[in-house]
Amino acid sequence: MVEVFTGRTLLNKDGDLVDPEEALRNKVVGIYFSAGWCPPCRDFTPILCDFYTELVEESDPPAQFEIVFVSSDKSMDDMVEYYHDMHGDWLALPWTDDYKHELKQRYKITAVPKLVIVKENGDMITDKGRKQIRDRGLACFRSWLEAAEVFQNFKG
Repeated sequence: MVEVFTGRTLLNKDGDLVDPEEALRNKVVGIYFSAGWCPPCRDFTPILCDFYTELVEESDPPAQFEIVFVSSDKSMDDMVEYYHDMHGDWLALPWTDDYKHELKQRYKITAVPKLVIVKENGDMITDKGRKQIRDRGLACFRSWLEAAEVFQNFKG
């Protein structure tokens, strides 16, 4: 059960609505709090894109990992532009969804960028996803899998 986004609708990069129950089932989820106006966000987002691409798009089988972007942009247009120009092919919480404030409180987000890695039920594995990716690259994914108890044949 994907509890953290139950009852919500997510978007893909094409602007299509996505059911989180289906998209996030049996996956480790990175909730990426970020904004286009933020230089450290613009610095980290390409690194996160590479990480995601290697794990999900270039691994066979694809890693059980998904990212949900939660925007701190000042307008929907700013969010859409940043999402389309810089982000990987992952999901996003619609800019108009006030649930982003609840998520920020739940995970104690006081600044962006912040990559919180959670289990399917929303329990936090780490709030230091950004640092772990910078320091350890793909190797950090295995520790997230173990913490989430989602086992598969991931080679990394």
